[in-house]
Amino acid sequence: MQDDDDTRGSAPQVVSEPRPPYPGQRQRPPGHEGDMEPRPRYRAGRYRAADKLRGKVALITGGDSGIGRAVAVLYAREGADVAIAYLPEEQEDAEETRRAVEAEGRRCLLLPGDLAEASFCHEAVERTVRELGDLNVLVNNAAHLNSQLDLSQLSFEDWDRSFKVNVYAYYHLVQAARPHLETGDAIIATASEEALKGSDTMIDYAAAKAALVNFTKSIAPHLAKDGIRANVVAPGPTWTVLNVADRNMPEEGLARLGDEGPLGRVAQPEEVAPTYVYLASDADSSYTVGEIVAVTGGLTDTR
Repeated sequence: MQDDDDTRGSAPQVVSEPRPPYPGQRQRPPGHEGDMEPRPRYRAGRYRAADKLRGKVALITGGDSGIGRAVAVLYAREGADVAIAYLPEEQEDAEETRRAVEAEGRRCLLLPGDLAEASFCHEAVERTVRELGDLNVLVNNAAHLNSQLDLSQLSFEDWDRSFKVNVYAYYHLVQAARPHLETGDAIIATASEEALKGSDTMIDYAAAKAALVNFTKSIAPHLAKDGIRANVVAPGPTWTVLNVADRNMPEEGLARLGDEGPLGRVAQPEEVAPTYVYLASDADSSYTVGEIVAVTGGLTDTR
């Protein structure tokens, strides 16, 4: 699926990406994007940059793979240096992201560690500022996901880790980043369609992502007083290793991922990433504050 120059022929991307069924596969968490079949598309060959983030520095959690990797590449193409935080087990994926960022002519700082630990959240921010010289965009993107097919399967351990990685880390990152951010800078959180409607199989994940949405909306007015914009991206089903490494997702569910939506398929990371450019760019989104930008392929039902 991944090709540096592949733009799926002349057909518009909305209709040219692979559709279900996808090949059966399973990985141990946190998974390795390089082992996925087909490979997620993140290089965004159709995307044309315009120096929207020239001279900026961004910290992207979960930037080793998936949406985070695609965002890192586009930020670099727009002129930003990038730091990515990821689990040590994801080093191989992180190295590929660094090569992709450096191929765009920008610096990429690798920050291995566990975001469930408050000390690492603060360390990631401080190292970014120290080694890249600034911090202008914070992208809280890393997530923990372990689906449950029944409420009885929801353990406290999963509930606890979901909130530590998906919510507590966000709190610690915001508090650590706040003293470094200035007028025109941005905070962007990755939620999910599940945060907008709930989920009977991703119970703790949906609850944590909903908390992330409301935390963003709550802090946005405070940050806006200083000209700092906080917003949320809510992606729909996306072809990332997070899904392949979900231990309890039925293989049939993975094979049919996204087929319930109007487009009948999952998103590729490169289709979601431009939204993060928009929200990071003061020139594009200076009047966008405390909003949820849903990129769900039409799955926006909030009932």
